[in-house]
Amino acid sequence: MDLESFKNTTEPDSSFSPELKALWYDFHGDWDKAHEQVDQLGGKSAARVHAYLHRKEGDLWNADYWYTRAGERRPELSLDEEWQHLYQRYSQ
Repeated sequence: MDLESFKNTTEPDSSFSPELKALWYDFHGDWDKAHEQVDQLGGKSAARVHAYLHRKEGDLWNADYWYTRAGERRPELSLDEEWQHLYQRYSQ
């Protein structure tokens, strides 16, 4: 699914991974629902989206914890750029 179609859907598709569902909810303004999608998941991909969500929330200590769990460092990107990067990574 291309980015514009993803953004314009009225609800997340059942085929979306938890990471994509989290990005969808985040884009549509529901941080809590986005967080629910990845909060209890293991794995680096969920940790990576989890890190982004806490960075967006402004909790940098917690974000850095999740970036480390994902095996990455906090990027020097805007939140919008990071969101787009994550969409590209997990929509493949």
